[in-house]
Amino acid sequence: MTPLRVDVPGEAYYQELISCQAACPVHTDARGYVRAIAQGRFHEAYLIARGPNPFASICGRVCGAPCETACRRGKTPLVDDDGRFVGQDRPIAIRALKRFVCELHGPEARTASGVLRDLENFGPPLAANAEEMAALLRSALEGRLAAGDGRRVGIVGAGPAGLSAAHDLALLGFRPVVFESEPVPAGMLATGVPAYRLPRAVIEREVDVIRALGVEIRCGVTVGKHISFAEIRREFAAVILAVGAKGSRSLGLPGEHGPGVFGGVDLLRAVALGETLPVGREVVVIGGGNVAYDVARTVLRQIAYDTARTAARLPGTAKVRLVSLEGLEEMPADTVEIVEGDEEGIERLNGWGPLEIERDGAGAVRAVRFRKCLRVYDEQRRFAPVYDDAGQIVLECDSVMLAVGQSPQLGFLAEGGADVEQFRPGWPKVDPETLATTAPGVFVAGDLAHGTRLLIDAVASGKAAARSVYQYLTGRRLAKQTVTAHLAEERYRRERGYEAIRRVPVPLAPPEERLRRPDALVELGYTPRQAMREASRCLDCGVTPVFDGSRCVLCGGCADVCPTLCLKLAPLSEIVHTDEIRAAAGALLGPGEEPAAHSVILKDEDRCIRCAACAMRCPVDAIAMERVVYTTTWSTQ
Repeated sequence: MTPLRVDVPGEAYYQELISCQAACPVHTDARGYVRAIAQGRFHEAYLIARGPNPFASICGRVCGAPCETACRRGKTPLVDDDGRFVGQDRPIAIRALKRFVCELHGPEARTASGVLRDLENFGPPLAANAEEMAALLRSALEGRLAAGDGRRVGIVGAGPAGLSAAHDLALLGFRPVVFESEPVPAGMLATGVPAYRLPRAVIEREVDVIRALGVEIRCGVTVGKHISFAEIRREFAAVILAVGAKGSRSLGLPGEHGPGVFGGVDLLRAVALGETLPVGREVVVIGGGNVAYDVARTVLRQIAYDTARTAARLPGTAKVRLVSLEGLEEMPADTVEIVEGDEEGIERLNGWGPLEIERDGAGAVRAVRFRKCLRVYDEQRRFAPVYDDAGQIVLECDSVMLAVGQSPQLGFLAEGGADVEQFRPGWPKVDPETLATTAPGVFVAGDLAHGTRLLIDAVASGKAAARSVYQYLTGRRLAKQTVTAHLAEERYRRERGYEAIRRVPVPLAPPEERLRRPDALVELGYTPRQAMREASRCLDCGVTPVFDGSRCVLCGGCADVCPTLCLKLAPLSEIVHTDEIRAAAGALLGPGEEPAAHSVILKDEDRCIRCAACAMRCPVDAIAMERVVYTTTWSTQ
């Protein structure tokens, strides 16, 4: 028999069991607000969700939701009515649940001052970091946290990274001033995310809360044109570069430069700001990511809206085709984008790489030539496409959108930023811990710090940059203290039948309704009843059965009654004896006792559904359901 390899719980074990929180870049206690929703405590749920995240309302609509990818419910066995295994369950709809409570109690429904007042008075919840904003304020009021001296910090870029940095710097006692070249704040959230996914009013209300903290946002100010980077460095005690990757990448194709070919982010920006681009009615979008789908679905809406508005059939066939190098399974776009795009009529072609954009005698786009892609990545998952030049197709069109990635634009560093070294054009050298550049007092956040990632990664990066600026300007380091406690759940109960509830689909508008207006929402959101039912599926991973080996009589009743077979009794002789195992056995067994004569209880955390059947079955009370709770405070060192 192959020896079993097991892990011994360490200091962070119980915190890491809350896998949704562990996966969130800002450590939002998703389990906390989901369980609050299940119990009807909607206001508290919002406060937990908002605590560490100044963009909670926006994340409730467009976050990539790494918490859902990590959700333990999505790893538990799914059985049919006869008890047969039929696959894995689906994760909790965490993002949609966040949207639900934000719409009820966030800035969408309340004034900015009301939201801030609630957060300031919010008591400590159950999990670490969940009340970060309130904890910072309380720590300052109680004298544990030395506030900044009110010096001004310049931030270039009012996207999620820049505004998150400004949010936390204001809390820490500084005066942030944010420079934004666009006429509206929020960066790509406002100019890159389509309104059918993220209403502009939600962005405005979320930004109003940040302004209410004392953050100054100067829109329509381009650094390098209206003010030089040298001036900013002279006028501000420190600077954070958070300009994002807003420039469309080109492919270097023959025929690429000229009328009828647009960068994907340029198209999204123009639509968001009400500008007009001469886009035709037969459009090819090149790319396979979320931005490519944003572009394709936006163009489709513009065509449908223009057709309906003219009340007449426009000449030519309206068609939007999305062509990706990757096959369907490898496409980087979220599954929901692909499914909704298919529903709306986006024609998808997978496994084709562009060769040439063909133009007619007048220089207008006529078609795009593609060749078959046999493989995108090599065995090490490195980008190494292999093509079949014999397999080619030509797609006739009058417009082409390139959505194959973005890059930052740092031309403004020419005046005053020569000491900001770049390891390649547009990408500064950055200390991965402090986010400091090679120039004193100049830090980065967002895409410049880690490349293009999720919205929530940009938020986390901005918050980290704010802490580094605090240390740079004050000479003090922010330290977080977390007190952990394990509380017995004497009368632990779950919702009836929670283990059998299937994921509640998020209500969507019918495809024909989505195309009536460019800003018609696709996702309609949960009703209270739907939200509570979906939230009740949460396994509440902050609770776990804890075993007292001194009481256990090895009857095996816990393993027999476990509905998911997550428990197993095994002789210690069948376990791989790592250093951790030897240390644990040595601490529990008396001197001279032979470990091979003893047994262990093994638990598969990914299969445990926290039903408490084992605790109820145990005849000697050797198993207790315990909740791990955390309380956070901040201080300066």
